[in-house]
Parts: sequence; structure tokens; C-alpha cells
Amino acid sequence: MMTLDEKFKAIEANNAPGQEVRQQIENLSTIQQGEKLDGVPVDFSHGDVDAFPPTPSSEIAWKDGFNKGASQAYTEYRGSADIRNKLAIRLGKFTGYPIDPNNELIITPGTQGALFLALGAIVGNETKVAVVEPDYFANRKLVKFFGGIIVPISLNYKDSQSKNSPDISQIEEAFKNGTKVLVFSTPNNPTGLVYSNAIINKIGVLAQAYGVTVIVDQLYSRMLYGKEEYTHLCSCEIKPENLITIMGPSKTESLSGFRLGVAFGTPKLIERMESLQAIVSLRASGYNQAVLNTWFQEPSEWMENRIKEHELIRNELLQIFRSANLYTVTPQAGSYLFPQLPSLSVGLHDFVRLLRVQANVIVTPGSEFDPACSDSIRLNFSQDYNKAVSAAKRIVKMVKIYSR
Repeated sequence: MMTLDEKFKAIEANNAPGQEVRQQIENLSTIQQGEKLDGVPVDFSHGDVDAFPPTPSSEIAWKDGFNKGASQAYTEYRGSADIRNKLAIRLGKFTGYPIDPNNELIITPGTQGALFLALGAIVGNETKVAVVEPDYFANRKLVKFFGGIIVPISLNYKDSQSKNSPDISQIEEAFKNGTKVLVFSTPNNPTGLVYSNAIINKIGVLAQAYGVTVIVDQLYSRMLYGKEEYTHLCSCEIKPENLITIMGPSKTESLSGFRLGVAFGTPKLIERMESLQAIVSLRASGYNQAVLNTWFQEPSEWMENRIKEHELIRNELLQIFRSANLYTVTPQAGSYLFPQLPSLSVGLHDFVRLLRVQANVIVTPGSEFDPACSDSIRLNFSQDYNKAVSAAKRIVKMVKIYSR
């Protein structure tokens, strides 16, 4: 059993997305720094809500919640009943799965809050949890924090023959050997890959057969490129008996500042999540919940235009990195790129800090998403087009400077 110090050490928040700016320049004292590259600062560790502002009318919706006063400030722990009723209809239509707003849905403080509550509801000491790697950085850390045992599942994102999917044979083997939980994101964070219909259905069949609980993060499932098709696990004919789906408007809709997330699925798990929320945060911020009234209610063509704008940035950055022979898988959805670096004369974390100091560029080290990805960096390209292009070119220059 882990000690309390070990639990908090497992969180390793220093290099998590959004925290790189806290790294001290003195940490680079043993490295000979080159000349600084000119360029406007760009923080690729998260999206720029100035370049891509929140959905229209979100401020008005928040004010409406504020004006309702106490009735909106002190909702049920699982969120406003009125808002849940509306969300259940919209999310049911989007996923193809009818949702009971009273028993199968909870509003949380961001999707990160939903993930914490979901894992907290099912992971105890020595619970075996299958964690896809690379995947969202908090999955692995929270499993460790709750005392679970990580069973790694490879995401074959560099192998075109595997159709960019998790290793199903590893998943089945893990289930046979007593794994009780599977957690993953699709579209995948950090690669932007979307699990195929065949893979999602296979996961559903295996999870039901072996009695495995599944937590699936679908945060970017609205931002699909080209004619990409998306399969919601909750709508499959055969699916896990215990399933939690996590979604939210923080990324695609740029509403991250409101800290809003939603989880829906098996009633007993939602009930546990509410019980845990009652002693952690009580509820998602009461006034902020009103902003969810704008979700899936955006003006006509708003989402289509946002996707087109992101696709232009994605394509330009892919060309820049590939022209420099930096392997980068093509994201099928979302706003993440995961370039692979060549052998460098400095370690990954030092290179990330040098990027900030010399090139005015902040990225997230790939090891946050998989300990084995110490040769990769993740970029959130939801940025001003010109700034993002310039910053990507500076990354390429820095790679050339520090290549062996």
C-alpha cells in the first residue's frame, strides 16, 4: 500500500500541461544556452481562448444564472435538474443513447473533475486498471493516487497496419488476468486519433464478457476532420454493464474557464460520483452551470467554421514538422499534435525548458502521456494561425540546434 507521500508524488504535477511556466530558468544552469529566437510567445500547453473565443451567448447565459440567485447557486450536488433535463435530450441525440437525467447524468467541475470522480468511484487499493498509453496524462496519475495497479495497453499510433488502434489482444489479456477497469480517450489525447467502429464494438463486447467497467473520455468528439466517423460506446448494441462517458464544452467550445464537465452512464456509478462530489466540491459552480444551456445550441455553421479553422492550422503545422522529418501522426479530431523528436544533445525536459527560454514556446513533454514517450512533445494547436505557424518553425530550428 502506498504511503501518503508516495500518493502525492505519483501526481507529478510540475510538468503537467499548463505548469511548464513554473519551471525555473536556473534549472538550465548546466546547459549552454544558444541565442534567443525572435517570436511572439505561444503557449501550446493549452488552447488560446483569445484566438478562439467561447461560444456566442455564453456570457449572457452565465449572467442569467447569476441573476437567478440562490436557486442557481445551490443546485443539487449532481447539478441543476432543469439543466440536466436539457442536456440529457441533447446528449442523447448526439450519442444515440437515451439518458435518464435523474439517474444517469452528473454535472462536474470540468471533465477533469468527472474523471477524478469516476475513478474514485471504482478504483481502490490494488484494483487492476488498464490504461492506454499514450493517453490523457491524468489517467495514469489518478489510478496511482487511488492505489490502483496500472496495466498498460499500447496505442499503436505509429503503425498504419494496426489502423492506429489500441492493442486489442493486450486488452483481452488484461481482462483475462483480472483487470477490472479500462480507461481511455477517443479522440485520443495526445495523438488526435479516433477509435474505429470495429475497435469500439470489440471493446464493448470484451468488457461485457469479462465484467469490466469502462470510462471513456469523449471530450473532442464534436471536432472531427474530413469525413471521419465516430462511434459512441454507449450506443453500441453490446456494451459494458458498467460504463461512464465523459464529455464537456471546455475545449472545442473554448469554455474551459467555466470549469464544466458532464458524465453519464450506469446509475450506481453516477450515484457514487455524486457522493464523492458532495465531499470534494459540493457541485460544479452553481452560476457557471447555466452556461451549459448554450452547449449544442450554437448558431448555425458555428461548429463547422471552427473545425475548418482548426483544420487549416493542423495541416500547416503537419507540413512544417514533416518537412523537417519529425514524425507526426495526422490527428483525425481535436486540436493536438504529437511530434516525435530526433536524438537530442539534451534531455526531453531540458529541451522543453529551452524552448520556453530561447524560443518563447511552451509545449508539454510527451512523457506526461506515456513514460516511454520521452522523445515526443504535445502541442495544442488551437492558437492564432500566424503565431502557431511561427512557433512551429521555431521548434524546428531548436531541434536542429540541439540535435546530436
